[in-house]
Amino acid sequence: HPNILTILGLLISVVVAWILSSGHFFLGGFLVLFSGAFDLLDGAVARASGRSTKFGALLDSTFDRFSEAAHLLGLLAFYADRGEFHETMLVGAALVGSMMTSYVRARAEGLGLKCDVGIITRPERVILLAIGLIFDQMLVILWIIAVLSNLIAWQRLINVWRQMKGKDEGGN
Repeated sequence: HPNILTILGLLISVVVAWILSSGHFFLGGFLVLFSGAFDLLDGAVARASGRSTKFGALLDSTFDRFSEAAHLLGLLAFYADRGEFHETMLVGAALVGSMMTSYVRARAEGLGLKCDVGIITRPERVILLAIGLIFDQMLVILWIIAVLSNLIAWQRLINVWRQMKGKDEGGN
C-alpha cells in the first residue's frame, strides 16, 4: 500500500537522523538517497494501483517534511554536540529555508494560486545533502541549501504577491 511506503520512508529517515547525529556521514549520505527513494515510490505506487487519495497526498507531503527535518536535525545534533557554531547555524537556516519553501508553496496553492518557482525543491535538497555527506563537503552544501532554500521561499512569496497585486482588498 502506498501509505505503508510513506510511513517506511519516514521511519528510515528517523534512523538516518540517528546515524547522522553519530557522525557516520558517508553511510548517511547513501541512506538519505535510499529514504528519498520512498518519496518517489509511494506516489508512483498510488497512481499505478489506483489508490491515490487526498489523505494519501497529505500524508506523503507531511511525512516528506518530517523526513527532511529529521535528516537536518540529525546533523544539528552532531554539530551542536561538537560545539561547531557555524555548522549548527547553517543547519538551522537550512531547516527554516526548507520548511518555508514548502510552506509558501502549500499556502499559495491553498489560496488557489500557482507557486512552482524556484530551483531547489525537496528532491534537489535531498540530492545535495547526500552529495555533501558522501563527499565530505557539508560546509559547502549547507551554505548552498541554507542560502538557496531561503531565497526560494522569498522568491515564491514575491511571486504570490505579484499574482495577488490589486486582487487582495484586505491588504493582508
